[in-house]
Amino acid sequence: MAPEVLDDTIQMDCFESYKRVDIWAFGLVLWEIARRTVSNGIVEDYKPPFHDMVPNDPSFEDMRKVVCVDQQRPNIPNRWFSDPTLTSIAKLMKECWYQNPSARLTALRIKKTLTKIDNSLDKIKADC
Repeated sequence: MAPEVLDDTIQMDCFESYKRVDIWAFGLVLWEIARRTVSNGIVEDYKPPFHDMVPNDPSFEDMRKVVCVDQQRPNIPNRWFSDPTLTSIAKLMKECWYQNPSARLTALRIKKTLTKIDNSLDKIKADC
């Protein structure tokens, strides 16, 4: 859950607030996908976001402390930075996790960035 949901500061009467929460969640989905992506012959087992920071079945309060108080985010494995695509994805997901909801990327910006990443992969495939 996004920080503003966990600390009850979300503006419930503003539709933009819900879109920003969705961007936070999308960053977590990207993290889960990237974690299961093979890079340099390595792939991690599935683990949920924050698996190394909270118990297996975390309480709302456990998550509030980690996300809001400690301002922790899911760990980005070092191996991702040896892969240009995963490096770009890691940067994108970090920009989805800003504590300040209005600082997070918009869906359009995410779409454009993912399209650029996809195009760079197509170019790499064409060069092979």
